Amino acid sequence: MAKKGAKRKTTRRKSTAAKESHDELMKILIQNLVELQKINVDLSAKFDKLAKEISHLLALFEIAAKNFAKSMPVSEYEKDKEFLEKIDKLLEQNRTIAKGLMLMEERLREKLESEQRGGTRAAGPVRYPQERGLYP
Repeated sequence: MAKKGAKRKTTRRKSTAAKESHDELMKILIQNLVELQKINVDLSAKFDKLAKEISHLLALFEIAAKNFAKSMPVSEYEKDKEFLEKIDKLLEQNRTIAKGLMLMEERLREKLESEQRGGTRAAGPVRYPQERGLYP
């Protein structure tokens, strides 16, 4: 029976050692949770500060936009309008040139295709782009 008592002592030792390591782990876990809460509080405070600063920045932009709208000289607006009109004219000219180049390319293809077939194209009336409805 002496053997049974010996086993009880080792299990008691193991259980007390396990309980001590469990208690130590719990303390560490609690410390980590407290530190995490501190970090969360700090992060929340920083987000609040950031939100306030962004609100101030937006207010500053609104004030700047109002002042810019009030103080913008009419001559600047007219210059911008003239500049935009010139760009529109350039775009229209670009479209006209592009259509002309497409017509030239089409004619060259027709000529090459007729030459490859071995025949020459019959001379007919020349149709200008206005007749084809390509230009307004």
